[in-house]
Amino acid sequence: MTGYTSPSLTNAKRLVVKIGSALVVDPEKQAPRQEWLASVAADIAYLRKQGTAVTVVSSGAIALARHTLGLAGGALRLAEKQAAAAVGQISLAQAWSNALSAHGLIAAQLLLTPEDTEDRKRYLNARATLNTLLEMGCVPVINENDTVATAEIRFGDNDRLAARVAQMTDSDQLVLLSDIDGLYTADPRTNPDAQHLPIIETLTPEIEAMGGEPPPGYSSGGMRTKLLAAGIATRSGCAMAIALGKTPHPLRSLLEGGRCSWFLPQDCAHTARKQWIAGSLTPAGEIMVDDGAVTALQQGKSLLPAGVLGVKGDFSQGDLVEIINTDGIVLAHGLAAYDADDARRIAGHRSTELTDILGWHGRDEIIHRDDLVMI
Repeated sequence: MTGYTSPSLTNAKRLVVKIGSALVVDPEKQAPRQEWLASVAADIAYLRKQGTAVTVVSSGAIALARHTLGLAGGALRLAEKQAAAAVGQISLAQAWSNALSAHGLIAAQLLLTPEDTEDRKRYLNARATLNTLLEMGCVPVINENDTVATAEIRFGDNDRLAARVAQMTDSDQLVLLSDIDGLYTADPRTNPDAQHLPIIETLTPEIEAMGGEPPPGYSSGGMRTKLLAAGIATRSGCAMAIALGKTPHPLRSLLEGGRCSWFLPQDCAHTARKQWIAGSLTPAGEIMVDDGAVTALQQGKSLLPAGVLGVKGDFSQGDLVEIINTDGIVLAHGLAAYDADDARRIAGHRSTELTDILGWHGRDEIIHRDDLVMI
């Protein structure tokens, strides 16, 4: 991985910084780490003076409320998590407001759900709000809206939420502050031969295999979700860094050349709509295709029914689905031109047969190339 220059925060026009619970919350006091937050706010103020608009994605609400509600230790039921989030969001927002206001910065709280990033209209509304706040000089502080979650309490992490926010705001850099200074070939805590990777040009299967299970404790991400976030960010033309966040002034450290792992942005010209398609987190279904269809997709063609081997899920026309090969590898995301039942009926058939099979004339493609993005 030579011949590439690492991105630098000094060049960032728009920056998203993701901060996990383990960094925000003092585990003994179960309170905000005020001095550390003050150092991050000072870093943000410095970047703002250099012309960089900064958005923060911060975890910590549930962790902050555990002690207050007598929920310290152990797994929480969904209702308990939602209650803790409702209480903890006040403390979290106040902590950030206090830290940023000390530097004359205005904090703005936004709570997002997966649906806010997956539904196109809600995505655009959230994007407009974020862009307006940044243009007004505010520092948006974002967390998932855990209080209204009806299934999983969150994306499973705030790493991918941060990547979606970077995509929403057309940010050119995303920094995930972590308890480790980047990506290694193996877990450096258990393998002395693990090598640090300063620059990752492409998210190859070998790189993705380096992600592990989430660590114990407050953090719910781990390296695996950071690599998933890197895929979303880099496909949107955004560079992403994994950097050590435990020490004071972590962003200043990066500015001064602190060690981290940079994931280089992909050189692509996707429209904002296609970036949204590529970054989807919750596909409604799955379409398996044959080798001929794989070749056609790689050549920029649409997905025709003849190349479809199988259909999974219960999706509707216009829903986002994954396209996989016979090995189960995700090749692309796309918007289905048919609902799942009709897609199953026409799978494997030529486009000229569709009217006879369905009894009505639909599109020749199951997914048109304008609604499809290779992953």
